[in-house]
Amino acid sequence: MCNTSLIGKSLMKMCPFKRPYTAGGYRNDWRGRPVVHNPSKEKQVSADFRPFSDYNHSCVFSDAHNFIKPNDSRALHLMNKAADVVMKEFKEVILAYGQSDEYSFVFRKETNLYGRRKSKLISTIVSLFASSYVYYWGEFFGEKKLQNPPAFDGRAVLYPTIKNIRDYLSWRQADCHINNLYNTCFWKLVQDAGMSKSLAEERLRGTLSSDKNELLFTMFTINYNKLPEMYRKGTLLFRQKMEETIIRTSAVPMSNGTVENNSFTKVVSRVTTLHCDIIGDQFWQEHSDIFGNSLS
Repeated sequence: MCNTSLIGKSLMKMCPFKRPYTAGGYRNDWRGRPVVHNPSKEKQVSADFRPFSDYNHSCVFSDAHNFIKPNDSRALHLMNKAADVVMKEFKEVILAYGQSDEYSFVFRKETNLYGRRKSKLISTIVSLFASSYVYYWGEFFGEKKLQNPPAFDGRAVLYPTIKNIRDYLSWRQADCHINNLYNTCFWKLVQDAGMSKSLAEERLRGTLSSDKNELLFTMFTINYNKLPEMYRKGTLLFRQKMEETIIRTSAVPMSNGTVENNSFTKVVSRVTTLHCDIIGDQFWQEHSDIFGNSLS
């Protein structure tokens, strides 16, 4: 099945496994959303990754491995680790955002990695992400063995401006909040209140965010805003410039037998992980160098 993505004047065709995009955005029922940044002429490439088992639904994979509902920190940290590997391998990736079963990677605007060929960018990033997920599985799940191999699909999309990229990332974080709030309520009703899944769905049908927050507090004494930020806001990885002090020891001892140490400071770029708001302006103002000199 071939998906088409129409964003502004950029049209790209990919062949993942699920539903097509609609003009001006993604369809609401598409859940996989990882990102890549690679624009030329004010454009950017984004790639999507979604784990799934039975080649249909990621929930089949999570059920097979008894993931804790609604959030399994082990699985989320494993996704973050795989994303960290991708960023450290591909220096052209300037940031990544992940939540649930998806991750997005943004390439710097001027990148010419693999000649900017979308098939090459997608295949290499998806394959490295998937292999890292398997390679580091034991680090997060201990003796629990993989019951079946995870798989990820991908997609590349061109965005014309930095604002479009921020809008995309804001949309993914808003989706993280909406889904997590619903899932937290749903699984509390099932696990703690003893409701069947169908009854829990019926109880939540038509409720607003305020209704769900009140339900959590009145029935389970849970303040949603006190839950871990990784669950509510997802995970952001980005390259942060910082100063490091380097100490070099002289290979030749001085005449008195002592060894001379020389130190100097240099600016380095390190992959940093945050669970923070990226919809508002504060993060982007504090890290205005993420997109280089581009302002639009």
